[in-house]
Amino acid sequence: MHRRHVHFSAASSRFPRQFPKSFSLRRKIPWWYQTLDPGSEFVARWNHVFLVSCLIALFIDPLYFFVPLVGGPACVKIDFGFGAIITFLRTIADLFYLMHMVLKFRTAFIAPNSRVFGRGELVMDAREIAIRYLRTDFVIDLAATLPLPQIFIWFIIPAIQNPTAVHANHTISLIVLVQYFPRFFLIFPLHRRIVKTTGVIAKTAWTGAAYNLVLCTLASHVIGSVWYLWSIQRLNSCWRIECEKEMNNTHSPPCKQRFFDCTTLDDPQRKLWLNSTRVLANCDAFKDDFHLQFGIFASAFTNEVASADFIEKYFYCLWWGLRNLSSYGQSLMTTTLSGENLFSIFICIAGLIFFSHFIGNMQTYLQSSTVRLEEWRIKRRDTEEWMRHRQLPPELQERVRRFVQYKWLATRGVNEETILQSLPLDLRRQIQRHLCLALVRRVPFFAQMDHQLLDAICERLVSSLHTKDTFIVREGDPVNEMLFIIRGEVESSTTDGGRVGFFNSITLGAGDFCGEELLTWALVPTSNLNLPSSTRTVKTLTEVEAFALRAEDLKFVSTQFKRLHSKKLQHAFRYYSHQWRTWGACYIQVAWRRFKKRKLAMELARYEDAYYMNGADNESEYGHESSDGDEELSQLTDNVAGTQHLGATILASKFAANTKRGANQKVTILDPQELKMPKLFKPDEPDFSRDLGES
Repeated sequence: MHRRHVHFSAASSRFPRQFPKSFSLRRKIPWWYQTLDPGSEFVARWNHVFLVSCLIALFIDPLYFFVPLVGGPACVKIDFGFGAIITFLRTIADLFYLMHMVLKFRTAFIAPNSRVFGRGELVMDAREIAIRYLRTDFVIDLAATLPLPQIFIWFIIPAIQNPTAVHANHTISLIVLVQYFPRFFLIFPLHRRIVKTTGVIAKTAWTGAAYNLVLCTLASHVIGSVWYLWSIQRLNSCWRIECEKEMNNTHSPPCKQRFFDCTTLDDPQRKLWLNSTRVLANCDAFKDDFHLQFGIFASAFTNEVASADFIEKYFYCLWWGLRNLSSYGQSLMTTTLSGENLFSIFICIAGLIFFSHFIGNMQTYLQSSTVRLEEWRIKRRDTEEWMRHRQLPPELQERVRRFVQYKWLATRGVNEETILQSLPLDLRRQIQRHLCLALVRRVPFFAQMDHQLLDAICERLVSSLHTKDTFIVREGDPVNEMLFIIRGEVESSTTDGGRVGFFNSITLGAGDFCGEELLTWALVPTSNLNLPSSTRTVKTLTEVEAFALRAEDLKFVSTQFKRLHSKKLQHAFRYYSHQWRTWGACYIQVAWRRFKKRKLAMELARYEDAYYMNGADNESEYGHESSDGDEELSQLTDNVAGTQHLGATILASKFAANTKRGANQKVTILDPQELKMPKLFKPDEPDFSRDLGES
């Protein structure tokens, strides 16, 4: 055994040199091989981030429609600087789509045949996850992720010989429109996935309203961008039609299609043609009074939107889209062209959908923030009607109004008990501990208890609210709950069962408790079903917030936890109980008065004996000595009478009167036995001992 021990010690001494501190027998899996849980917090956060990136991408793509602009008389050019900025932003947005595809290859899914009960079984195998993704959403995600506009701008356009601005613009616009559909439809399964995982798309009402407002603004942005692109295309089509007419009429100098590109502004032939052509005059939107030529696109040229700066151009198009969406396209003046009419019909239908669905959702989100207030108003109105119907006195009506108002301010219409009862036991216990433990420990009596007993008490505490001048319990009424004051003040008074001339009152504040008779009743093992009677009247002086422990809950705690029967807790209860304090103070007061009365009687007896002994020897000097004796007795009586009862003063007067021999004056004297002190009986002590059979 000794050799083995030495060998093990030597091996242990070499252990730090052989293995690093971070050594673990458990194999660490690299993050790129880990499988993600679809219900995890990381996936939930990523879904929200990807939703925001999708909205931004849907906002960026229509900006490509603003790249072409009217750069001069009868010519269109492409703003390459603005196009480079849009391409850069589009590339960043495409990276989010690519990252989303990578994560979906590593995200587990729930097996469809395991959803019989509960959440279901997760499939964590990477091969099965990849096969399922390739069969379902891979094609749509790939179509939304491909950088098609970048490929066309960076590779295809430079490879084409003499590309015109119109052809390049048409190609880019077509690619963006084709790819816009899979990007748009990708939001719907993402939206459902977020709602399925977290329950809501927005955690607050204002966030939900802002989300729906962004969707409406995005729709207006898309429609305004398409309208601007179509306006440029309509103007270019008009120029080409007029150019073909001139070519057929052998106009000199001849019109050429390349003249409509702003790269030919310095061409001498174009300058000659521009001085003699009728293209500009025939395609002038200011002369189209009835919108027969440009239709819904006339305002783009009459307001010089096509040649304006980007900021002015963009906000005008956004306003145009929002105005026609909100009015369902009623102000649009269309031509007979089918494409223009279809676009107007789409605007009308889209307006109906957006403003019936999204504005309705936004209204729901905004109303959800005030739904509690509306419920409280309805309840308050019903209470007012009920009080008028029952003809309650004005003072009672005012007290009811005060309580309803105070309860609303304290709870905001939330029923805490309903929320707590819907939670699991362990979670409910931790919440009650967080809410009540610090407050319960402020009660000195509970500060003596251990954590397990305090948890059991906190678990059964319920909130209790009381307005000013409310009687919580009256003397003689059964006590059904023990109250622990958190905020406010109450007055606790007693008349000792209605005794004449007896009244005791104290003020209780935060950290105090009342209803201690219930604890005495609960600690008795053989207590019956009858609740104890209250020995005090408890009335609120201010608005009071407290926790209440009901009789059945306190009885359960005292039955389950025998530590509540310990002598230490019993003595602490007697020390902090105001009922026991009142009894102790009255007991000390009665004992002190009894002691002072006995001391006075002994002093009087001593002076009486001394007087009789001296009186027999000095009979002749009766008048002078009696006068001295009277002065001594009067001085003694004056010193004691200032602090003693009226009965003691009468006894001193009786003694002084009896010492005057020969006096014919009679003095009415009360018997000291007739001076009865008020008694406050000691509270009934509970039988803290338990039967052997029960223990």
